[in-house]
Amino acid sequence: MHFSTVFSAAALLIAEASAHGAVTSYVIGGTTYPGYTGFSPASSPPTIQRQWPDYNPTMSVTDKKVMCNGGTSAALTASVAAGTKVTAKWSQWTHEQGPVMVWMYKCSGAFTACDGSGKNWFKIDQMGMTAPPLTGRSWGTAIVMKDLAWTSTIPAKLAAGNYLIRHELLALHQSNTPQFYAECAQLVVTGSGTETPSGSFLATIPGYASQNDPGIMIDIYSSTATTYTCPGPAVWS
Repeated sequence: MHFSTVFSAAALLIAEASAHGAVTSYVIGGTTYPGYTGFSPASSPPTIQRQWPDYNPTMSVTDKKVMCNGGTSAALTASVAAGTKVTAKWSQWTHEQGPVMVWMYKCSGAFTACDGSGKNWFKIDQMGMTAPPLTGRSWGTAIVMKDLAWTSTIPAKLAAGNYLIRHELLALHQSNTPQFYAECAQLVVTGSGTETPSGSFLATIPGYASQNDPGIMIDIYSSTATTYTCPGPAVWS
């Protein structure tokens, strides 16, 4: 009996670990850019993705790791014309309840000096729950689980420059225990766009919302809510 209990606990830990995931490649303008894979990012090839140390979730929206999963630098950049689609790909994902949010950040200069600080993050895409119940499969992360990919469009009016793009999955499958999974990549946006978001469209990461925001701290099993609002600002459109 003791052996069975220990075995079950170990199996649960293995299952939880294998359920974690991260963006492992990008497809931009028909070109595939590799990301980091597994738990040994040092052995991955040079990439546009900012280095991250592990698949493990960030548990607080105020934790600095929530910005880019701890990633601080990348060797390469990808050029993308405003109005072009960017597809992020995952090698694994098993959580169906939670939103997908895609953010960008305009760097004021070179990527080597771009640390993502300040109130300059804005959303270009998101999907929360599209139909009740909260425990159902009508969520952005359910699409990621099915397709292991998410495609967004760089706004056509966005001004050219150096940007970070941040793909965030917020897993809500454990009651009042949100799990943030986010990775960043380096993009050089080209084109004739002249606009950048301002005002209420901008947020600071970490801390783009309160940890007690109803879109973050929620028990999907006991809540009677029939709608869901993604945390943070509205999508810039």
